[in-house]
Amino acid sequence: MNAPHPYSALTPDVVVSAVEELGHRCDGRILALNSYENRVYQVGREDNTPVVVKFYRPERWPDAAILEEHEFALELARAEIPVIAPDLHDGRSLFKHEGFRYAVYPRAGGRWPELGTRDDRQWMGRFLARIHAIGRTRPFRHRPHLDWRVLGQETADYLLDSGWIPSHLEVAYESLAEDVLSLVEQRFEEATPLRTLRLHGDCHPGNVLWTEKGPHFVDLDDCMTGPAVQDLWMLLSGRPEEMRAQLDDIVAGYQEFADFDQHETTLIEPLRTLRIMHYAGWLARRWKNRYPDRRSAGTCLCSREQALRNRVCK
Repeated sequence: MNAPHPYSALTPDVVVSAVEELGHRCDGRILALNSYENRVYQVGREDNTPVVVKFYRPERWPDAAILEEHEFALELARAEIPVIAPDLHDGRSLFKHEGFRYAVYPRAGGRWPELGTRDDRQWMGRFLARIHAIGRTRPFRHRPHLDWRVLGQETADYLLDSGWIPSHLEVAYESLAEDVLSLVEQRFEEATPLRTLRLHGDCHPGNVLWTEKGPHFVDLDDCMTGPAVQDLWMLLSGRPEEMRAQLDDIVAGYQEFADFDQHETTLIEPLRTLRIMHYAGWLARRWKNRYPDRRSAGTCLCSREQALRNRVCK
């Protein structure tokens, strides 16, 4: 028997009543927005602009980690860095309603950044450096630390031990994962000691909105402690020579506001590999949580083996 979906009780009535509990007068318009982990809605208000309400996935983060996310966003906003921070009500940013934890944000428009010009890439680099300048002022206490063992080794062990890899691929997957993670470990050892700081953590184009005034950053749900390059590499795309040119432009803008350790660029392919591995584990855990009584159907992850082969550190 399937377990209840964690959001099965999050009905439109619950969404509206949660927003109205904070003093807003809703007009009944609800628009679901894209979000993998949480549930995010744009909610219309009478005689005012809509707000965005984010319902956190139950049991994913402790309250202290969510509040630290909010504190980081508010700290950046106070420094006039374009980050969408949660609204405060009576000095609070995290609320509970009908068993769900949620936060309310101002609506922000914009489009995904194309980063097709040198000026745009340098612009992005300058804003990332400003975020990191604030990130270096003090540490996180409750947010995760980027660790290749958690993202890579623990993920591989979970997929193998839980039966997610088809039996005829287990030996190949285990051998490939061992080889890949050996290279990843070597790259991280070569980069030691790493300067770490508070990061956005998931800085891909989907978490950046671009307007004529430039970029503003959204969704600090995965903020963490790690090296600065973690917030740069996901903005790169294309062939290797294209990514090198893009990185040069981003770093040129970055260095107008902060120093960047060029040695961290050796971690770009290891970080990309770890993200692919971790994503496969994330899919497996989400499926397992949804269907705890079903036998793991490892065939859904077959394509991940090829993806890993394509991203082996060179």
